[in-house]
Amino acid sequence: MADERKQQLNDAFYTEEVSSVLDKMETTLDGLSTSEVNKRLEDYGHNQLDEGKKKSWLSKFGDQFKDFMIIILLVAAVLSFAMGDRVEAIMIIVVVMIMAIFGVIQEAKAEEAIEALKDMSTPNANVKRDKTTKVIKSNELVPGDIVLLEAGDVIPADMRLIEAASLKIEEAALTGESVPVEKDISVLTNEDIGIGDRINMAYMNSNVTYGRGIGVVIGTGMHTEVGKIANMLAQADETNTPLKENLNKLGKVLSIVILAICVIMFGIGMLRGGTSWIDMLLTSVSLAVAAIPEGLPAIVTIILALGTQKMAKRNALVRKLPAVETLGSTDIICSDKTGTLTLNQMTVEEVFSNNETIEAEETIALDNQTLKIMTFCNDTKISDDGTLIGDPTETALVKYGMDHGLNVADALGKEPRVAEIPFDSDRKLMTTVHKQLDGKFLIAVKGAPDELLKRCSFYDVNGEIKPMTKKQQDLILSNNTNMAKQALRVLAMAYQVAESAPVTLESESVERELIFSGLIGMIDPERKEAADAVKVAKGAGIRPVMITGDHRDTAEAIAVRLGIINEGQHDAVITGGELNEMSDEELANRIEQYSVYARVSPEHKVRIVKAWQQDGKVVAMTGDGVNDAPALKTADIGIGMGITGTEVSKGASDMVLADDNFSTIVIAVEEGRKVFSNIQKTVQYLLAANLGEVLTLFIATMMGWDTLLPVHLLWINVVTDTFPAIALGLEPAEKGVMNLKPRGRSSDLFSGGVLSSIVYQGILEAGITLGVYLFAISHPVHSGYDAIHADALTMSYATLGLIQLFHAFNVKSVHDSLFKVGAFRNKTFNYAVLLSFALLAATIVVPGFNDVFRVENLDIYQWLLVFGASFSIIPIVEIVKFVQRKTLYK
Repeated sequence: MADERKQQLNDAFYTEEVSSVLDKMETTLDGLSTSEVNKRLEDYGHNQLDEGKKKSWLSKFGDQFKDFMIIILLVAAVLSFAMGDRVEAIMIIVVVMIMAIFGVIQEAKAEEAIEALKDMSTPNANVKRDKTTKVIKSNELVPGDIVLLEAGDVIPADMRLIEAASLKIEEAALTGESVPVEKDISVLTNEDIGIGDRINMAYMNSNVTYGRGIGVVIGTGMHTEVGKIANMLAQADETNTPLKENLNKLGKVLSIVILAICVIMFGIGMLRGGTSWIDMLLTSVSLAVAAIPEGLPAIVTIILALGTQKMAKRNALVRKLPAVETLGSTDIICSDKTGTLTLNQMTVEEVFSNNETIEAEETIALDNQTLKIMTFCNDTKISDDGTLIGDPTETALVKYGMDHGLNVADALGKEPRVAEIPFDSDRKLMTTVHKQLDGKFLIAVKGAPDELLKRCSFYDVNGEIKPMTKKQQDLILSNNTNMAKQALRVLAMAYQVAESAPVTLESESVERELIFSGLIGMIDPERKEAADAVKVAKGAGIRPVMITGDHRDTAEAIAVRLGIINEGQHDAVITGGELNEMSDEELANRIEQYSVYARVSPEHKVRIVKAWQQDGKVVAMTGDGVNDAPALKTADIGIGMGITGTEVSKGASDMVLADDNFSTIVIAVEEGRKVFSNIQKTVQYLLAANLGEVLTLFIATMMGWDTLLPVHLLWINVVTDTFPAIALGLEPAEKGVMNLKPRGRSSDLFSGGVLSSIVYQGILEAGITLGVYLFAISHPVHSGYDAIHADALTMSYATLGLIQLFHAFNVKSVHDSLFKVGAFRNKTFNYAVLLSFALLAATIVVPGFNDVFRVENLDIYQWLLVFGASFSIIPIVEIVKFVQRKTLYK
């Protein structure tokens, strides 16, 4: 029987009568016996989420060495050590270890998502067992338990409701719907409906905001909707960021180039003869090691880390470093509506009273009868510090009154409630009775407009009571329709003044012959800055997509107000039910059509993200609820909310917004674009420099010239590849960066003219360096072979190092002139270049150092020649850029 019950846990219990559910779960309204509970605990296990298999720290550490670039660096370290360059080998190993440790820390943070899910479960539950009510730990619940619910409770497991007395459950964290759902026990006929529409169900980790109820547990632990999310999180593939893909691609390209260099160098050397194969092999390997930008991974990490610091100051907290750059390549931002684009706070938008429509920000008279009813017929509690506690809809009404100068607590103190008829979902009304100062009794009623209007025989216009007419009814209904079209949630207000308190509190006798007072239109409003952020995002070529659990009309109205879609663009909106009828292939083919998704489930969100990714787009996903977590993890970059977000959504995110402000994402995108641009500049700088070194050594070796020693290459790499490269990461964003289209997934670190620039600039560096060497040989300052050779060697060494420092200025922009971007506006860069030059010059001018590096001190004439030749790369590159702008990049 246990296996049969386990199978039933996946049944659509919301389509069955209560009696049928009780029979299937083999339980009664009196609850289970202790012995039966013990059996079921053995069958189902405890009501908690599986931890899943955790990797050991050692395993996580080992995984870091599977990266292609890391493998190349390790090979380079081994070769360097074998050749005697132990300093360089140690440096490479240190870089690799730092990268590995950092990767382990990042991976450990990613596991926080499922841990946060576990922490959300409520500690206790009220259940019926052995025909009595008991308080137990929620992890001891089993399918078939009868659970009692009341306002303030956290739902401890998934359950089919048996009783629902004015029961409202807030499910925003699970469904994304901002308004608490009114529950009842009626049977639903459609099996294919979303979680938000299953009004006879209660789901784990949602909250009871009003009323009371009883439910039979139909799912525990991993068999709950939250359990499904935990399972999706565990199975979700970590998406490779564009930066990681780019670095892997760079590593593969370098490995091919390096291997080719070794083979060509060795082959030509052997053909020329005169050198042993061992010496030629060592020379070839030395050249290959020189081609590896061993500092690149560390420098990229530093640039990303610097980017995270800047973003943190602007309320974007990055949990995973590559997320900084990924933002810059984002094509699509899939945003949750509730709490992200909206405030997640019901707010009065319009009031229809005295036959006039009053906007929320307009003044309303304190003696307005509609204002009085909305605050009197209300169960909101006002704490001593002014905090409003209660149903979000009711607190919105009280807040509206307080914001317009009404002292609600004082008014209720003068005209206290003496009786009430609570809200219930059948009549859709709530009534309270208050004793007025004149001794009469105010009967205040609020509820659904269509139901309340049936009970109104009169209407109030500025205190004048008139008989209800067909014309007045049409006017009221017309305003109700107008509000509904704006996706406002509409409540009607009515009242009656009686000489004495009602004798019997029954709807039929009290809620009749009422005086209609007004309508209230409420909505979870969009954030003020969100519309501007959407506009900026669109200007940057980024497409905002809204994904929400709210109803279609509400979602469409908010999307229009935000500028995500145009008014009347109904075909851009799709519901979860319609998504269910589509295959993944069909969704991928039609994904460009939709900008708004309503009534969706967690599975839908993941499908949407994957469909965009299949379309070749880089996708960012924002969210704050438990239901967002799987999609946050699947997206190229998951963006969680720091204030309203659950720990689950934060744990699954790559970045968290400290202020829950959608506009912060746009700021982060700009920073991300800047970071990628700076990484691209660093790659261009490092690879052009390494290519210059390789070509210099390659040509010189082939020609039989002894230009550079291994120690020279090592020191140049240490000096020029470190400080200027890091400082390039601090370059300010170039103008117009947010006017460019996203570069997308297809672009890489070599795109946009970077590869061609690396090639010609590397050739240029080698040509100038070899030119200085030949000039020094043919125009000696000193006599004697050794002296001439020493001068030429020193000058070529100084030129190759100095030309890279001058070239660092060129790469401040791939295409724009150095004079346009500002040669000296980055002070850190200026200091870095000066420091690098000092370290380079020290090896030549400081006594003792020049002996270690086997170089000679240069005279003024020689230094001027070195400076002039090195500086020449700036005007040459400026001329090439000018030609490119006029021809290729018009």
